[in-house]
Amino acid sequence: MFDRPQRGGLHTATGERRSADRALLVRVGIRTPATDEEISEFKSLVHSAGADIVGFIGGNRKAPDSRLFVGSGKAQEVADLAKSEKADVVIFDHALSPSQERNLEELLQCRVLDRTGLILDIFAQRARSFEGKLQVELAQLKHLSTRLVRGWTHLERQKGGIGLRGPGETQLETDRRLLGVRIKHLNARLEKVLTQRETTRQDRKRNGIATIALVGYTNAGKSTLFNRMTGAEAYTADQLFATLDPTLRRIELPDARVALLADTVGFVRQLPHELVAAFRSTLQEARESAVLLHVVDAADPERSDRIAQVNEVLTEVGAGTLPQIEVFNKCDLIDEPAHVEFDDQGQARRIWLSARTGAGCDLLIAALGHFLGPSIAQCRIRLGPESGRARARLYATGAVRQEKALDSGELELEISMPVLALEQLCRSEHINPEQVLF
Repeated sequence: MFDRPQRGGLHTATGERRSADRALLVRVGIRTPATDEEISEFKSLVHSAGADIVGFIGGNRKAPDSRLFVGSGKAQEVADLAKSEKADVVIFDHALSPSQERNLEELLQCRVLDRTGLILDIFAQRARSFEGKLQVELAQLKHLSTRLVRGWTHLERQKGGIGLRGPGETQLETDRRLLGVRIKHLNARLEKVLTQRETTRQDRKRNGIATIALVGYTNAGKSTLFNRMTGAEAYTADQLFATLDPTLRRIELPDARVALLADTVGFVRQLPHELVAAFRSTLQEARESAVLLHVVDAADPERSDRIAQVNEVLTEVGAGTLPQIEVFNKCDLIDEPAHVEFDDQGQARRIWLSARTGAGCDLLIAALGHFLGPSIAQCRIRLGPESGRARARLYATGAVRQEKALDSGELELEISMPVLALEQLCRSEHINPEQVLF
């Protein structure tokens, strides 16, 4: 009888990397045929995971088959090709249910991986920071927990044998309990990391240091642009999800000002929702940014769809309403000169540049300086008797230059403080814009 393999993507049960997994790919169009671009991206994901592609099977269906996803005839075709090509794993570019994955493994007699498991495997390879590794492990365990439903025959038997007879807890129940304990432990550790990040983020706000986040489709050139603007040496490669962990570095803006540039994880079409949820903390830098630099591969014929897909994920993580500047990277590949496109208000809306050659990066720095405006606000602020806490906070930061009482009973404070700190104070203390006089 077929001994079902341990799950865990393209890694062995011990966590070591298998050498050159032979992968058979399956991509079925549901209602509409799969496009060449979708198939190409699927193959790129598999290559990024380190597997060798030994075959590809396509097809079309009106709806997924409840038992095997692709139907019995197509599943047998996959089984025959997997056997003839000696495939180690069959990878589906779809989200499979636990029962579909289980049924396919029994029929194909080899490991089966869906799109979520494939991306999780890539994430596991790319994570380098402590937080990134915690997030990946948490996402993997949550994905695995949905697969512990009569997944292996040994999980259906109670423990037995000399020294193993116990109160009757099955192996399946034990695995579920241990998974739950580990997930709870990971959540607790992540909460501590998030608290530390939030403290650092609040310190930056108080000091008036703006954060600018690079977002965009994976492999659009975000890390190359990050290195160009900051002088850092973040890992870059022509592959999907080359960067996973968020990285922050200082950049110099006009008028001797500084800001922080954040390089974030790239997005991809049909990014599984559980992965988006797992990496919400990583994307917190994007949600808290003063402006998003939406990096687009200008040479990509599907760039309009890529922009829409990135904006969809940004909306999902709560960053959809933040101001954006579109950065059309790789303009040198399409012979487009570096230049800036402005909106009706005179703000930079789109910047064409090449992160590889550096052409147009000076335009981006100038546009950021203009967008963020002056770093220090010199103004007057009127506070009523109910705003005692706001007054105390202003004095605590040393922002107050002069104070006088008005006939209306209000206090008018002349202040000098970072613009970002003033904006945050007004939001947290519910101070109306009419109370701030420039």
